[in-house]
Amino acid sequence: MASSPHGHSESRWLLAPDRVVPMDSKLTIARHQASTQGSAQSADTEDGFVRVRGARENNLRNVDVDVPRDAIVAFTGVSGSGKSSLAFGTIFAEAQRRYFESVAPYARRLIQQGHNPKVEAITGLPPAVALQQRRGTATARSSVGTLTTLSNSLRMLFSRAGSYPEGARPLDSDAFSPNTSTGACPECHGLGVAHTVTEESLVPDPSLSIREGAIAAWPGAWQGKNLRDILTHLGYDVDTPWRKLPRKDRDWILFTEEQPVVEVTPQRDRVAKPYKGRFWSAKSYVLHTLADSKSTTMRDRVLRFMESGRCPQCGGSGLRPEALAVTFAGKTIAELNALPMTDLANIIRPTTELTAAGTASRTGTSGETNEVAVAITRDLLNRVTVLLDLGLGYLALGRPTPTLSPGEMQRLRIATQLRSGLFGVIYVLDEPSAGLHPADAEPLLAVLDQLKSSGNSVFVVEHNMDFVQAADWLVDVGPRAGDGGGQVLYSGPVAGLADVQDSITRPFLFPDSHNPNPPKETRPPKEPRQPKEWLKLQNINRHNLRDLEAEFPLGVLTAVTGVSGSGKSSLVSHVLAEVVGAELHPEADAAHEANTVGLVSGLHQLDRLVKVDQKPIGRTPRSNLATYTGLFDGVRKEFAATEEARARGFGAGRFSFNVAGGRCETCLGEGFVAVELLFLPGSYGPCPECHGSRFNPETLEVTYRGHNIADVLGMTVNAASEFLADLPGVARSLQTLREVGLGYLRLGQPATELSGGEAQRIKLATELQRIQRGHTLYLLDEPTTGLHPADVQLLMAQLHKLVDAGNTVIVVEHEMDVVAGADWVIDLGPGGGDAGGEIMVAGPPAVVARSRTSRTAPYLAAVTRRR
Repeated sequence: MASSPHGHSESRWLLAPDRVVPMDSKLTIARHQASTQGSAQSADTEDGFVRVRGARENNLRNVDVDVPRDAIVAFTGVSGSGKSSLAFGTIFAEAQRRYFESVAPYARRLIQQGHNPKVEAITGLPPAVALQQRRGTATARSSVGTLTTLSNSLRMLFSRAGSYPEGARPLDSDAFSPNTSTGACPECHGLGVAHTVTEESLVPDPSLSIREGAIAAWPGAWQGKNLRDILTHLGYDVDTPWRKLPRKDRDWILFTEEQPVVEVTPQRDRVAKPYKGRFWSAKSYVLHTLADSKSTTMRDRVLRFMESGRCPQCGGSGLRPEALAVTFAGKTIAELNALPMTDLANIIRPTTELTAAGTASRTGTSGETNEVAVAITRDLLNRVTVLLDLGLGYLALGRPTPTLSPGEMQRLRIATQLRSGLFGVIYVLDEPSAGLHPADAEPLLAVLDQLKSSGNSVFVVEHNMDFVQAADWLVDVGPRAGDGGGQVLYSGPVAGLADVQDSITRPFLFPDSHNPNPPKETRPPKEPRQPKEWLKLQNINRHNLRDLEAEFPLGVLTAVTGVSGSGKSSLVSHVLAEVVGAELHPEADAAHEANTVGLVSGLHQLDRLVKVDQKPIGRTPRSNLATYTGLFDGVRKEFAATEEARARGFGAGRFSFNVAGGRCETCLGEGFVAVELLFLPGSYGPCPECHGSRFNPETLEVTYRGHNIADVLGMTVNAASEFLADLPGVARSLQTLREVGLGYLRLGQPATELSGGEAQRIKLATELQRIQRGHTLYLLDEPTTGLHPADVQLLMAQLHKLVDAGNTVIVVEHEMDVVAGADWVIDLGPGGGDAGGEIMVAGPPAVVARSRTSRTAPYLAAVTRRR
């Protein structure tokens, strides 16, 4: 199953010699045979360097670079400079390609393969493992345990060494998984959540009769009247208040699966003719609408009449009763999955300490002290200990991966690799420090050093200057983004970058030798702003937040800080967003979980809520930067206004690749087509008709200032700003995109090719181009993820502009330079999980930096002193 060049694909897998590895984890293993590389390869292997020659991937300009093996190498540069194109798109992609060449052609059809990098030669290249920065896949069946494979060991422990009820047969390990047919609870199918309808949800007002609309879940208008007429012909009373109807009648009307067909003569309508009418119970109607209706509005309507909650049969575990009857150390597998890994380690540790003399052969129904139990628990404890060392002990194995931050996901994958025991490979990591508090980053550095000490090479694409300082070697790419980048400015020991004047990274890495004074327009205010008023919340209970009271200043920029898992996102992105959203839009029922939170004061200062997150701006390549921001509408109108377009009768719709008329019908506006090859893996190639332009020839014949519509979509934001400078609306959109550091992106860049940080900045730019009226609350979760320090300055300048316009900005942030530039700081902690959830200190950055209880304070103090 090949992936398209725009990034969308089906289920993705990589075949390794000893196992099949799911590609959804973004863990890709590439191996190749060193013996096939020839004498030049052998020489480079001996001198310890990976030598890249003529790399031209994306914006790389025929790059030659030598990178040492058995070292930690940092790739730096501004966003879009080409560092990922070098590390991932060239070095790792070539290692992957070489491995695939050793796989049989038939097997290659089952593997999702990457592209062949544009490079003349790479020598001295060992096998490679890539760990890329991605958020958790939105599936309820993926968890910390499944991601790390620790669940497999725990299931085996219960299967082989659990305490079974008297007379019970031993269960296979699959019986302890909610993701298998043998283990899943039949009621909730292993999800742990049951979706049901009740009389109370279907009939909210039992004082009404059926004719008066007691069954609110039924459709309105003619369909509802039809169902009432059918009930009348079946002999049911539709005029008596619902609560006075017999229980037997009420249950049948609401829950029967029967669908009788009767001849109906419409009541109070003498003209209408009799017809055959089919009856649907309220429950059947709701379930049928959810399953079959293509109308989002109708599905949303009936969802209001369903109740979702913990499955009553399995208690939310997703498992069958026979699996829940087995225990280890007095606890079921569901109970162990729900515990923080710190507690899990304490429970299994006594078993690991048993000696051979202390183990007993399996007798009766328990094997908790046999040799198998000792072996499995020792392996499990060793693997869990790695996660504890990385500061992830607060996570439970049953924690769903969609609730994890990118930083947590990254550390889980790194921990898995640390225990894999691989030797002599290159680990290519995408911003391992992303989403990490400085206190969490320190143990991660130690882990990367362990990978190197085990005989591996570690290549990191990184923006965190502390990580870069700790590297053995530095490759700086730039000097700028897009067409202004693509050159290796420096490759050598870290200290040598101090002499490279063209490097934008240099002043941030060596601030003492060259103070990185930002341009005047990007500097934050010298003194913190004073709050206009306060937004106060109380009785906050969500995840690890317990009976919390929080106060957010209005009219200023607030940074919410704390170690991973301390409760920052729960407080800001969940509770605060839901409470304010529900108060501003009560009809939307925006906060079903937040109704227990008390909103004390401050709401009258707010008119709007804008949540700027890192979710994709679209899930298909048909969504792109130009369509999302709306600037493409202005471009299409301009093309439609040309003499050539008017003469041909082309309207603005003709210049869209999403609708018939102007698009290429061979590829349906995709720009590429799938190519199936017998006994070889399928691949994607440019459309033979439009050659990737997405439009048909007649549409491309219309030009605006010498360029057709495909040419414009291929322009970068920087180039388009000059080309379309005299179109006010379009120019404003392009300027805001440049101001948030996205000038290097192409207008037609598919949404699937954008990182989470890029998607977030596009959303912010879309909001910035609106006319600012003030009184808006902006919530941003880690907006600096994936940004070079120079790009962070651009972003912060825009956030300060929002505040100056009378708005309130609240950011969840780990970058201490951003925190130091805020007006107010709210620090959560002291730890993660159950050890967090408290506000340790709140106040201006200088006040928080002096706190003796905050884990953020020492790092913030170091930055404030430097300022």
